[in-house]
Amino acid sequence: MTALGLNLLLAVLWIAFSGSATFVNFLFGFLVSALAIGLIREQAEGVSYLRRVRFILSLTILFFKELALSAWKVATLVLRRDMDLKPGIFAFPLTVDRDFEITLLANLITLTPGTLSVDVSEDRRTLYVHAIDCSDPEGTKRDIAEGFERKIMEAFR
Repeated sequence: MTALGLNLLLAVLWIAFSGSATFVNFLFGFLVSALAIGLIREQAEGVSYLRRVRFILSLTILFFKELALSAWKVATLVLRRDMDLKPGIFAFPLTVDRDFEITLLANLITLTPGTLSVDVSEDRRTLYVHAIDCSDPEGTKRDIAEGFERKIMEAFR
């Protein structure tokens, strides 16, 4: 059973034992059980459930930040008179190796304005990315590696 499933089960048991089936009571039971699971998993030297939730929230916040910054950058690029764009495709070397992680990274890149995941190599070590402005592909690779890819590895390893 996953930690989330156990957390939900304990929250439902909390509602059953307390005799009050309200949302606030469920939320309280969920938080108490998350804390209990976090304490137990830390002692068993597993990945902390609360820590993983924190890393997933961090990835979500990074995505929304990149979404806003990229939308602004694309808007300013498109509204310029000269619109000096250098679109192109570059090969991004993948550090993530599991299908879920590769898919998540490709989707995050695609959902960010100005970039689009095109393909993954047969050996699953390279992701091909199209950028609306590919004037600095090394900088874009560095941003992806230090941003989305690092946060994905923190959250799911």
